[in-house]
Amino acid sequence: MSTLGWIVLASILGGVLSVSCAALFALNSRAQHYVGALVSYAIGALLGAVFLDILPEAFAMTSSIATVSATLLFGILLFFVLEKLVLWRHCHHDHCEAHEPHQHGTHDHGRSGTMIIVGDTFHNFVDGIIIAAAFLADTELGIITALAIIAHEIPQEVGDFVILLHSGYSKLRAFQVNLISSLATLVGGILGYFALQTMQSWVPSLLALAAASMIYVAVADLIPGLHKRTELHETLKQVTLIALGVGTVVLVGALVTG
Repeated sequence: MSTLGWIVLASILGGVLSVSCAALFALNSRAQHYVGALVSYAIGALLGAVFLDILPEAFAMTSSIATVSATLLFGILLFFVLEKLVLWRHCHHDHCEAHEPHQHGTHDHGRSGTMIIVGDTFHNFVDGIIIAAAFLADTELGIITALAIIAHEIPQEVGDFVILLHSGYSKLRAFQVNLISSLATLVGGILGYFALQTMQSWVPSLLALAAASMIYVAVADLIPGLHKRTELHETLKQVTLIALGVGTVVLVGALVTG
C-alpha cells in the first residue's frame, strides 16, 4: 500500500472507529463502566508510542537533537495555552470543568456542545497532520502513532458525546456532528501528506510536536482522573492496563518489523 493509502486508511479508522465506539459506550450504561479502563490503556499506548517510537525516530532523522527537544518543550507549553483557550480540552466524563455552564445551575443552551465541536474538529485536524508526518517518516511509526491516537480518541469521544447530549443534542444529532468532526482527521492527513512532500526537513519537528501533544494529553488530562480512585485494587488495575497499552505498542512494532 502507498504512503498516502496508509494515511487515508489510518485517518478514516481513527475517526469513524473512535466515534462509533464512543457512541456504543455513551449509549450503553454497562459499557460506560469500561471507559475508565480505556483511559488507563490509552495512557500506556500514548506514552509507549512517544518514548519507544516517535521520539527515537525524530532524534534519528534530525541533525540537532537539541532542536527537537526544544520543539518538544515548546509543544507542551503550546498545548497548555491551547487548553486555556478551550481549544484542546479533552473530556473523558460528563463533568468537565472546561465546559461547565457559567451560570449557576442554568442550562448552557448548547454552548458546551459548540465548544466541544470546535475543539474536537481542531484536534482531529492536527491528529491527521501527525498521522501524515509519522507515515512519511516510517510506515511502522505511522501504524503505531495511529494506534495511540485511536486509543485515546475513544474515551475522549465518549466524554464529548455525553456533553453533547447534556447540551440538548439528540442521540442521532450528537453522533452525526461527532462523525462530521472526525472527518477533519482525514483532511489533516491528506493536506499534511502533500504539504510535507516538499518540506521533509519539517518532519522531525512535527514528530516532536506530536510527542508533545500525546505527553500533554496523557499527563495533564488522563492521569489526574486516575488519581480519583485510590483503592489498591483500582491502582493495580490501572498500572496493569497502562502496561498493557505500552505492551501493545511494543507488540505492534515487533509484528510490523517482523
